[in-house]
Amino acid sequence: MIGKLKGLIDSYGEDYVVLDVQGVGYLVSCSARTLQALPSPGEAAVLSIETYVREDQIRLFGFRSDIEREWFRLLQTVQGVGAKVALAVLSTLPPSDLANAIALRDKAAVARTPGVGPKVAERIVTELKDKAPAFASVDPAVVHLASAVDDDRAPGPVRDAISALVNLGYGQPQAAAAIASASRDAGEGAETTKLIRLGLKELAK
Repeated sequence: MIGKLKGLIDSYGEDYVVLDVQGVGYLVSCSARTLQALPSPGEAAVLSIETYVREDQIRLFGFRSDIEREWFRLLQTVQGVGAKVALAVLSTLPPSDLANAIALRDKAAVARTPGVGPKVAERIVTELKDKAPAFASVDPAVVHLASAVDDDRAPGPVRDAISALVNLGYGQPQAAAAIASASRDAGEGAETTKLIRLGLKELAK
């Protein structure tokens, strides 16, 4: 199996690059984000590779990092997500943003991917929620609160404060993150109005 390729950019297609490795041209399918980050033809490049072997073809998928390749694999463990959809998701969201979106249950961010409807976005967020925090850059306390809010386990004032921020036009994940920070500063038992005030300060940073 091919795990990595290092060579010169030969040419580009709509969704692939041909990488010249010592005279052999490898056609490698990539996300739009990866293609945009690669250099001009004739310049050197390194790609992490996922190799698919089928009865009628061998197909290579290329990524800028091992983490991006790992997300490609993880996404395909979700029902209804194949290689095409996984690449589309990674074209829309870099791995760090994808991890944060899943950790915070931000279905809307995942659903921005062309070809990914609300049901598939819901499955991605639900089925990968236990894997995402390991890759996410968000505070674990925020992830915990987002999960609690999603399951209606958060205290009443916290839920009310998040609801108030959502009514002001902020997204649920952003509101939950801001109130998580606010509740840490205010301490347990803080009233809704105080949480809202501190939450708005957090969002204004």
